[in-house]
Parts: sequence; structure tokens; C-alpha cells
Amino acid sequence: MSVRARPPLDVDRTRERLSALGCVHASEVLGDLLSEAASGDLGPHAFLDALLGAELESREERRVRTMLKVSNLPTGMTLEDFEYGFQPAVERSRVETLATGAWIRAAETVLLQGPPGVGKTHLAVGLGVRAIQLGFSAQYYRFDELMTALRADSEVPSTRLKRRKYMSASLLIVDELGFEVMSREEAALFFRLIAGRYGRGSILITTNKSVRDWTELLAGDEALASAILDRLLHRSHVFNIRGRSYRLRELEALLNGDGA
Repeated sequence: MSVRARPPLDVDRTRERLSALGCVHASEVLGDLLSEAASGDLGPHAFLDALLGAELESREERRVRTMLKVSNLPTGMTLEDFEYGFQPAVERSRVETLATGAWIRAAETVLLQGPPGVGKTHLAVGLGVRAIQLGFSAQYYRFDELMTALRADSEVPSTRLKRRKYMSASLLIVDELGFEVMSREEAALFFRLIAGRYGRGSILITTNKSVRDWTELLAGDEALASAILDRLLHRSHVFNIRGRSYRLRELEALLNGDGA
């Protein structure tokens, strides 16, 4: 009984088919994986699994890169490089709990309070990066940037705001709230934002003001401040960060000649 010879493997055609299916990275690693399979290091199922795994990993890396770019998050700040030793007021276990993303799924709030320079923005950005890595969408605004967007949409009906980034993102990060007192119009627009996201999406706010100072911040309107805080604090994680300033530490190092 004669044994039918196997047709030669057309690797280039397989690469073309993978590319046509959108599996660009799989087409690039195909040759190396085939070599491993031919040497006996990879069985048929292991080869297929490795090929699919390489493509999925590449797609996930592209997704994260794209979402980080769209989010407007500042670069260079992650949870991994936050200096807990320098800022012992920040409980690492609490941050690690937030890093699971459960609070975003539950549409909860994180409030980071403290004076300038204590690492509030670093934590906020780090949690934003982690959110994207977990598959959530995130959008970062400094408060002045957010207020510019809210004023531009002031005449837009609430029902049409759902597609705005500050409404549609799973996580909205508002950085540097509290440096300027809001006008009554701005306070009303801020309330519309908070009310619109309440129970629908998470908000993370960094501020140099404690909760007791928010009435003054919100144009002195006690009723409006109560309505906003009632929604923000209903299901929230509040951090009161009191410690040394990272920026002052760097300045001290320069003055002492440590940076030379």
C-alpha cells in the first residue's frame, strides 16, 4: 500500500490568509512557531494555542495603547512606581483594592484630598491606567479643562450628553478641583455632570479642599453642595493624604546639591 506524500506547506499563503483575517501579529510569528513545531517542541494543539495567544496579546497591547492615547491621561505615572514609603499616609492595601477595578464596576467614587504635591495626581493617573488595562474606558480632565467642556455644552439637553467623553467613559478623572471658586453657573453645570453620572459611571476627583469647604467652593450654595456631596459620597472611597510634597523634596535635593 503506497503512502500518499504530503503536499508541501505554503507558509507564505498561510501568512497571507492570517493577514487577510486581521491576524497581523500571528502572521509575523508564524515562521518561528512552525520551526518549534517541526523540531518537536510544539504539538499541533500547542502550536495553534501559541499562535492564537500571540495574536491576542498583540491586540491587547494595541487596545491599551489606543485607549491610553484617547483617555488624555498624562504619561509616566503608574501604581507600580508610586512611592508608598515616602507617603505613608496612603494605605497600600486600599489602593490595591481599588486596583482590582471592582469600584468601577459598581459605579463608585474615589476622592483624593490633600495639599499640593502629595501624590494625588499620580494615584489618580495610576488608577486610570489600571482601569484601561482591565478593559474599562477612562477619561482624564484637569478641572479647568472639564469646566471649559461643560460650558461649551451648557445649552445641550441632558439627554444628548450621553456621548460626551465626560459622560460616556466608565471612569471620569477630574484633577485639581478646588483652586478656584466656581460661579453659580459653573456649580450648576458641575451638578448636572455629577447627577448625570450618578449610578452610571465612576468618578475620581483630586482636590486640595476638604469636604467641609465645598460649600464655599460651589459659589456658597449650601443646598447645591449638599446635593453634589450626597451623590459623590454615597458609595465612595475617601483618601485624606497629609504628608510631604514630592516637588518640595526634589527642590530640597537640588538646593542641597543632591541632584548635581
